[in-house]
Amino acid sequence: MATAAEVDGATEPGWGRESARVLAFVASLSMITYLDRACFGMALKPIAAELGLDDVSRLKWAITAFAIAYAAFEIPAGALGDRLGAKVMLTRIVLWWSAFTAMTGLIGLRVGPVVLGGVGSLIALRFLFGAGEAGAYPNITRALHERIPPARWESAQGIVFMSGRLAGGLTPLLWAFLVGGSAGAGGLVSWRAAFLIFGAIGAAWAVAFTIGFRDRPASARGAAGSHGAIPWKALASSPVLWALCLMYLLANYAWAFNFTYLPTYVEERFGVGAGDTLGAIAKGAPLWFGATGCFLGGPAINALSRRLGDRRLARRVLGVAAMLCGAACWWGASRAAGIYSFCVLISLAAFSIDVTLGAAWASCQDLGRGHAAVTAACMNTIGTLGSALNGWLTGTLVEGSILAKAAATGVAAGGLAAADKKAAMLAGYDSVFVTYMLAFLVAAACWAVIDPRRPLVSERAEAVGRPSS
Repeated sequence: MATAAEVDGATEPGWGRESARVLAFVASLSMITYLDRACFGMALKPIAAELGLDDVSRLKWAITAFAIAYAAFEIPAGALGDRLGAKVMLTRIVLWWSAFTAMTGLIGLRVGPVVLGGVGSLIALRFLFGAGEAGAYPNITRALHERIPPARWESAQGIVFMSGRLAGGLTPLLWAFLVGGSAGAGGLVSWRAAFLIFGAIGAAWAVAFTIGFRDRPASARGAAGSHGAIPWKALASSPVLWALCLMYLLANYAWAFNFTYLPTYVEERFGVGAGDTLGAIAKGAPLWFGATGCFLGGPAINALSRRLGDRRLARRVLGVAAMLCGAACWWGASRAAGIYSFCVLISLAAFSIDVTLGAAWASCQDLGRGHAAVTAACMNTIGTLGSALNGWLTGTLVEGSILAKAAATGVAAGGLAAADKKAAMLAGYDSVFVTYMLAFLVAAACWAVIDPRRPLVSERAEAVGRPSS
C-alpha cells in the first residue's frame, strides 16, 4: 500500500515493463470506450430520420438511458473488480458493451414487413449498453493501483483519459470517412454497418486482453492492499468523497455536451454538413484539446507539488484554477459569432476539465487505497448522473423552447417555419450554456475542499479486516 510519503514524494520512477504493458492495454481500452460512445452522437440524425422523428431532441431518453444504467451498475462493478480482479471484469465489460454496440445498428431495420425496433427498443439497447460498460474505469483504476508507482498515478490516469479523448475526437473524422453525410452519401458503409464494425473492434480487444494480460493472484492483491469487507459506512460518510462526487457530477454535466448534442448543434447553427471534413474537425476539437489536458495534468501536478511541497495541495490548486478558467471559456463561447471561435472556446473549457482528471482519479486511489475501484466507482457513479442530467435537461430545454415558439406563433411544433425553429432551438441552447458556467463555478468550490490525506480505512484496520491467505 502506498504511504503518504510515497504519494507526496517528488521522485518520479520509470514505468517499468509490466507497468507499460498494463498501461498500453487500458489506454487502448479507453480509446474503444470513447469510440463506441461517440459514434452514437454522430448517428443521432440518421437514427432520428429512420424512426420518423423530426428532431434529435426526441431521442433524449435514449441518450439519458445510457447514463442512468452506467450510474446504476458502476458501484457493483467496481466492488466486484476489487474482489475478483481487473482481468475478469474488464473482459466481461468489453464483450457485453460490444455486443450492444453492434445491435444498435439494427434499430429501425426493415426486414420485409417487419421493423426491428423503434424508440423504445433503442432506449432499452442504450440502457443495456450503459449497464455493460459500467465499471470500466474503476477497474482500470484497480489495475493501475496494483502496478503503477504512486508518483505516476496522475500521469497514468491522464494517459488513459487522453487516449479516450483522442479516440472520441477522431470519431467524427472516422465517421465522415466511413459513413459520409447524414444520409450515408459519399461513405464506404451505412451507419448500421459502422456500429457492427465498432462492436467487432471491442470484441477483438477482449480476445487480445484475455491472452496478454496477467491478473495478479488473490494473495498478491492482498499483499498489495486489497480489501476485506467494503467499508460502506466510511464511503457514505466521507466529506472528501462527497466533494469529489459533486465536483465530478458538475464536470460531467458540462462536458457531456461535447459528446452528445455538439455535432447537431454545429450543423444547425453554423450550417456545417454532416460529412464535411472541417466540420468534423470542429466537432472533435473539444476531445482533442481535452486529450492534451489529460496528458498535461500529470506533469502539471508534478511541477506544482515540487513547488508547493504537497501533492494533494497541488491537485486542489490546479482544480480550482482550471474550473474558473472553464467558466470563463463558456461565457465567451455563448457569445461567439463564428464556428471556429465557438469551438476553440468550448475546447478550452473541455481542456479545463480534462487537465484535472488525473488528479480526481488519483484522489480516489489516495482515499480508497485497497478499495480504489469501489471508491472510484462511487465518484464515477455520481459523475455519470451529470451526464444523464445533461442528456435530459439539454433536450428538455431545447424542445421546450421550440414548443414555446410554436405556441407563440399559433402553430404546431412541426409546422414552424425553418427560421423560427432554428431561432427557438438556439435560444434553448443559450439557456443550457448558462447552466454550464454555473456548473464550473460550483466545481471550483468543490476542488477547494478536496483533501484526501486520510484514507477511508487505515492500513492497520485494513490488515485486521483482510482474510488471511
